[in-house]
Amino acid sequence: MRFVSFILALLCLVCSLAMAPVFAEDVELATSSTTTESADTAAPAAEVIPESASVPAVAAPEPSAPVVVAPLTEPTLVSTSTISAGDTAWMLMSTALVLLMTIPGVALFYTGMVRKKNVLATMAHTFVATCIVSVLWVVVGYSLAFTPGTTPWIGSFDRFMLNGLEFIKNEGMLTVHHIAPTIPESVFMMFQMTFAIITPALIAGAFAERMKFSAVVAFISLWSLLVYAPVAHWVWEPTGWLAALGVLDFAGGTVVHINAGVSGLVAAIIVGPRLGFGRVSMPPHNLILTVVGASLLWVGWFGFNAGSAGAADGRAGMAMFTTQLATAAAALTWMVIEWVKRGKPSVLGMVSGAVAGLVAITPASGFVGVTGAFAIGISAGIACYWGATWLKSTMGYDDSLDVFGVHAIGGIVGALLTGVFALKSIGGVESSIALQAIGVVSTIAYASVVTAIILIVLDKIIGLRVEMDEENEGLDIEQHGEQVL
Repeated sequence: MRFVSFILALLCLVCSLAMAPVFAEDVELATSSTTTESADTAAPAAEVIPESASVPAVAAPEPSAPVVVAPLTEPTLVSTSTISAGDTAWMLMSTALVLLMTIPGVALFYTGMVRKKNVLATMAHTFVATCIVSVLWVVVGYSLAFTPGTTPWIGSFDRFMLNGLEFIKNEGMLTVHHIAPTIPESVFMMFQMTFAIITPALIAGAFAERMKFSAVVAFISLWSLLVYAPVAHWVWEPTGWLAALGVLDFAGGTVVHINAGVSGLVAAIIVGPRLGFGRVSMPPHNLILTVVGASLLWVGWFGFNAGSAGAADGRAGMAMFTTQLATAAAALTWMVIEWVKRGKPSVLGMVSGAVAGLVAITPASGFVGVTGAFAIGISAGIACYWGATWLKSTMGYDDSLDVFGVHAIGGIVGALLTGVFALKSIGGVESSIALQAIGVVSTIAYASVVTAIILIVLDKIIGLRVEMDEENEGLDIEQHGEQVL
């Protein structure tokens, strides 16, 4: 308690620095063009008019009203001249960075923490998630998540098989999404695909080392369409009910991390603990892989958070900066707690704290400044350490790789503190902890119920767990016929 009090007191001393980008249209070129045209035109010779002649009065033309362009409300076909090359280049890079988070980031991070007999099976979960979700996203997932629907609960089928997503080179036309109108819709679609990929890949860490590969494939397929797509629509599509309510989630604290963490806990409970859990030592196979994976996650997260600005602008810069600060603060906080409580700071603890900070700052990264980043990072280090140690031990569930303890707890902390520390000068919107709580509770309830239904149905049809002797032998050999020597 003294340590926690010290941390809270330290927070009170941190100063806030917030910067909001101010944008103005550049009209210099148009003005210069007009001036040049007037100068190049020869003035006619002045006509001598007798003094007695009357000159008819000419009424001055009334100034024309400025043209107001209504904001887009759905994916729209526009001229390629409206596309920003800088924004597009940044979003292409961000898309690659977020994909890097899953393969090889999550794959290495998780693989290093399981036993040697299950390393290939654990990697296979991440890799197959990438493949399955890529196909499903093109077929129907993107349409369900990011098109305005007839209800605020789910999108339409307007983009089924990406129907209507266009690039017409000869006519100089392409479609843009109304959330990111300065980049091609194809880039926006791909960027959001990488978020849909990483979310079920994170869940797999909760049931690592004991679930049948066939069940994993079926679960990822159903969960992506029945859980991820609806929640993404609620929060990120402007017509979604949580978005319309005013719930803030800049880059996925609710959609990705709470969603995945809660679903992981439900899966861990329904699938059941690993054989020998709590009685047999299950040390990580290779923490070097885990550190490399965590490092790739940290770098890739800049695409995750700063890329969610949808443009190469000042807000993206603030999101990148707050991500770095909160991650470092969370890692140091976890390290200090472990050092005080156990006498030694572990490498696994430091990288776990870093991931906790990355998770927690995700919903807030485009809304907070220095104070918010510090507070969220330190709070995440404390809360996620508690969730991955005391809470897990007390409740007795086998969340193999602490998906709930880090992603759900970190996501909840970040989502709620977004309502406390969000600055209107940065995000342009008001924040409310009450609205944030509605988003958190709604996501927890929906993800828990639907995930449980999916798993119970799959258990009845194909079964979830491998046989006892297969689990003892290892999933690499039993499920994939391969092993790491």
